Amino acid sequence: MNLILLGAPGAGKGTQAELLTKQLNIPSISTGNMLREAIANGTDLGKQVKQYMDEGALVPDELILDIVAERVAQPDCANGFILDGVPRTLAQAEALEARGVKIDHVISIEVEDSAIEGRMTGRRVCSKCGASYHIVANPPKAEGICDLCGGELMIRKDDAPETVRKRLQVYHASTEVLKDFYGKLGRLRLVNGSQAIEDANKDILKAIEARV
Repeated sequence: MNLILLGAPGAGKGTQAELLTKQLNIPSISTGNMLREAIANGTDLGKQVKQYMDEGALVPDELILDIVAERVAQPDCANGFILDGVPRTLAQAEALEARGVKIDHVISIEVEDSAIEGRMTGRRVCSKCGASYHIVANPPKAEGICDLCGGELMIRKDDAPETVRKRLQVYHASTEVLKDFYGKLGRLRLVNGSQAIEDANKDILKAIEARV
């Protein structure tokens, strides 16, 4: 079973991918990991990727999609895979189809922007040990102080309100059009990502008719 998880930053894609990997016994493949693997393996594609990265340039879509096709052809993907981070745009989705990378189900984890902002802007990270907190869901015992080492808690740049809003704008402008694309192909399934993690997971399994 070949899956794509869609959803805004902070919607819970990574958490659900981790659960599904164990439940369905298929690998979750992230763009970053694929690029690093290709470079480490010294493949022709990996050498091309390394050249772009060494120059500080963006890796072109064509090359990323070649890497995806190469990765999903490996033995551990024989029973399926979960794509994380690709496709990000309509052009990438169309190119995947053209390359014959078959996608069975596309799960869109739906969470309101206001809830996403609450999740991400409420995150705090210890400046010393890196422990994670959330001011509502998992607050420290003393405000602004790490329970584990007493370090000062900070807001990551990625979690600053203005950054979160910008990332959501980018998501809606480019990635969300994929819902229309896969919807027309009859592969899109919507799942409520605002509910408990376990309930969202059950709904995903139900949507793809998987029994675990």
